[in-house]
Amino acid sequence: MKRSLKGKRIVVTGGARGIGEQVARLAGARGAQVAIIGLEPERLREVAAELGRDSVWRYADVRDAPTFRDAIDACADEMGGIDAVVANAGIAGYGTVRQVDDASFERVIDVNLNGTFRTLKYSTYHLERTRGHVVVIASAMSFLALPSMASYSASKAGVEMLALAYRQEVAHLGITVGLVHPSWIDTDLVRGADADLPSFQALRSKLPYPGNVTTTVEEAARAIVNGLAKRRARVFVPQAVVVAHWAKALVSSALVWPWSRRFAADAVPTLEREVDALGRNDQLTGPVPQRSAHAAIS
Repeated sequence: MKRSLKGKRIVVTGGARGIGEQVARLAGARGAQVAIIGLEPERLREVAAELGRDSVWRYADVRDAPTFRDAIDACADEMGGIDAVVANAGIAGYGTVRQVDDASFERVIDVNLNGTFRTLKYSTYHLERTRGHVVVIASAMSFLALPSMASYSASKAGVEMLALAYRQEVAHLGITVGLVHPSWIDTDLVRGADADLPSFQALRSKLPYPGNVTTTVEEAARAIVNGLAKRRARVFVPQAVVVAHWAKALVSSALVWPWSRRFAADAVPTLEREVDALGRNDQLTGPVPQRSAHAAIS
């Protein structure tokens, strides 16, 4: 049975498209008042209008601390408080460590990891007053790495540790924290990677289940909203990702390394050639640098 969110005031970052947009829509359908923050004003305005007259939107970049803090505060003021936050904004980058552009690597870390830090930091004041809940969108790549996506893997591993530390720090305030670990989700991010790098889809198909399947945005958002309503500590999308979570020590062990080495040796040269031919390291599938879509083993 679906748990109602009637009367709950929820802020979603990266809410213009993809997972963030669908989470906002599902939460609104369950009775929540929703505020969305992102970098596409027209799209944010459109989504907020469809959510209903009580919905709020704010243009803000998670990399710009003062502006982003003002956006969080403005959402709280307009809604009369914040009961839950979904830290969803994120981007991806391509390239092995030896070839990736410094600025591209730093941008992924700043949006995904530092952006999550800013979301948590500037939401705490409001969540303390409601003994609220935070949902942090991490990834299956929080504990599994893939070649050519070092920046994303590093950022999402950092996001998991950040959320776990924050969970301990705010427990006495009554704030709870949930982590979401999606695998591949059918968003702009994954579709863009398939289009930019022809070998990317082939690489994913060689991974063991569930790394070789793609989940719809609707399924992912439904799992996230269910987890939010029940204040779950962990959500896996699909649920089978929990196996990878518990097996992460084995995956990085000497026992599995021979397979990983062969897998990477087959994939890396082609991926590097394709990234060089692409002429950029950023995952650019839209008009703005901050994406609301996530791939999770990515």
